[in-house]
Amino acid sequence: MTLLLMAAGRGSRYGKLKQFDELGPNGEFLMEFSMFDAINNGFDHIVVITQKDNVQFLQDHLKTRLPDNIKLDVIVQELTDLPEGTSFSVEREKPWGTAHAVWSAREVIKGPFAVINADDYYGQAAYRNAADFIRSNGENEVYALLGYTLKDTLSIHGSVSRGVCKRDGKRLISVEERTKIEQQSDKITDLDSGLEFDGNELVSMNFWVCRPSIFEQIEGDLRAFMQNEETQKTGEVYLPFVVQAMLQQDKVSVEVIPSDSKWFGVTYADDKDRAVAQLQEMTSGGAYSAPLWAKVPS
Repeated sequence: MTLLLMAAGRGSRYGKLKQFDELGPNGEFLMEFSMFDAINNGFDHIVVITQKDNVQFLQDHLKTRLPDNIKLDVIVQELTDLPEGTSFSVEREKPWGTAHAVWSAREVIKGPFAVINADDYYGQAAYRNAADFIRSNGENEVYALLGYTLKDTLSIHGSVSRGVCKRDGKRLISVEERTKIEQQSDKITDLDSGLEFDGNELVSMNFWVCRPSIFEQIEGDLRAFMQNEETQKTGEVYLPFVVQAMLQQDKVSVEVIPSDSKWFGVTYADDKDRAVAQLQEMTSGGAYSAPLWAKVPS
């Protein structure tokens, strides 16, 4: 089983590359806790998608920490890595989006894989639930989404983007992106639409369980995306939209699995203190070793 971590973001709201900020009690990156939890639940292949300038640094950093039996691939998300026959003519520095990040790993992933953001903490139970799902579902057409409770994923420092799940029992119907959800006194509101939430809705935090069949879908979506010069300037191809397209085309079914975990992330610089405190609390409570890799996951 593979864990793919998307770490190619530029940290525009955070102020620096938050993926490499030392948040753990002994200077660990937040993504190291995700890797530790995944390995502890049977994942044996780690893939990190990053910027070109960070590849050697990440390889050197992680090789001294990950257990010897864990395969590691550090992949660059390149603007020029596009489907054959496509190109772009606009000036652009920002990557093509989360779906393109996943597509960057198409040569090294051959089996089921979980996808997460490198700058989010998803909780130990989430990886256990993801691993259990992979082990019990061998069909290429069955994906999964680990869902989190909306009220537990907000930031007190500003609005956040969340994908609100519409379900039929366990089956995902759609993910509706709400880009400015904010807690305002006793209300949770999407500032763009004025829509209010009670906080108990399940939302996507970009923790997906996918199959290699997704690479073909992403390639097709990238081809369509690149035909429009306007979208090339600032647009992105988002992973949830790709999965939703596969749902609508009846190519896959997606099971929504409650994560049974607390989530936290570092969207804003002011989120750092809370993340540091929570990692310290969990380490002091015995959930993690100090330093993290002192006790190699079994």
